[in-house]
Amino acid sequence: MQIYPTIELQGGRCVSLDKGRLEAAMVWHVDPLETAKTYAADGAEWLHVTDFDAIEGHGDNAELVEQIIRSVGIPVQLGGGMRSRDAVERWIDKGAARIVIGTLAAREPELVRELAALHPDQIVLAVDVWQGQVMTDGWRSVSAFTPQGFIDAFGDAPFAGIIITDIDSDVDDYHAQLGLIASLAESTSTPVIASGVVRSVDDIARLKYIPNIAGALVGRALLRKSIDLAEALATARPEPEPVAEFI
Repeated sequence: MQIYPTIELQGGRCVSLDKGRLEAAMVWHVDPLETAKTYAADGAEWLHVTDFDAIEGHGDNAELVEQIIRSVGIPVQLGGGMRSRDAVERWIDKGAARIVIGTLAAREPELVRELAALHPDQIVLAVDVWQGQVMTDGWRSVSAFTPQGFIDAFGDAPFAGIIITDIDSDVDDYHAQLGLIASLAESTSTPVIASGVVRSVDDIARLKYIPNIAGALVGRALLRKSIDLAEALATARPEPEPVAEFI
C-alpha cells in the first residue's frame, strides 16, 4: 500500500480542514517546501499536494507548487482547481505526475474520460462524499450523484486511482468512514486511495488488508506528529510471503 504524505496549501501556508470547511482551515507553522523535502528524505515515494486557493477560485499557490514539483525529487499528485482541459494539461506539462479531478468529472464526464485515455496513469478521480452524495465546487455544492453512481458512470476509464473522502465522517466516525471506503473499493477495479482515515499507524495496518485499497493520504497526523512517516511507510509495506522449509 502506498502512503501519500499530504500537503494542503492556502495562502502559501500548510493547512488542514475540519469536515471540508475551507473557511476554517487550521494553519500549521511549517515551511511547505521544506516539509515536502523532509517527507521525500524520510523515504516517501509519492507526495500529494492540494491547492485550496485554486479550489476556491481566489488565486492560487502555483509558484509554490511548481517549486515543490521541481525540488522534491519524487512524483507529485496534484489537486485543486482542475476545472478545464487547459488546467490539467498545463500542470502535466509543468511536471505533476498525476492530476486529481473532481468537479470537472461531475460537470464534463466525457472530457475527463478523454483526458484519462490521453494521459494513462496520470488522472485520478476524486470522490468527495457528504451525507451520501458526491460534493463539488470545493465541497460547497451537492451533485446529483451517489458515490457508487459516480464511480460507475466512468466504467473502465483508465484512471490511475480513485481518492475517496467521507467529508461527513471526517475523523469523528472512523468505522463509518472506513465502511464507506471499503464498500466502494470492493465495487471497482480501479485502485482506491483512502483520504482522511489515517490518525495512527494502526489505521494504516487496518487499511492495507482491505481489498483494492492501494494507498492512503496522510496529512494532519504527520503535522501533529501522531504518526512517524518512516514507521507509516514500513507498516504499509507488504508482509513477506512465508517460505516453505525443505529438509
